[in-house]
Amino acid sequence: MDKVGELVEAFLKNKTRAEMLDFLRGILTPSEFDEIVTRLQIVKLLKKGLPHQEIARRLKVGVATVTRGSRELKMGRFKNI
Repeated sequence: MDKVGELVEAFLKNKTRAEMLDFLRGILTPSEFDEIVTRLQIVKLLKKGLPHQEIARRLKVGVATVTRGSRELKMGRFKNI
């Protein structure tokens, strides 16, 4: 199995919220964890139809960060969010 496949399998082994949170906090630095939390919020706000500038202001991120999330949405990602 390749390294990405191993990572995916490691994520899938977590059966509860507590296990997943423990896994995420163990594998990510605090800043990486915060960044992922923010990216999820960006996607959720984009799906609600908020303007990029408003999302950037609310979450205190750059418009380019929001635009990246928007581009990923347009590519069909984040279907389960």
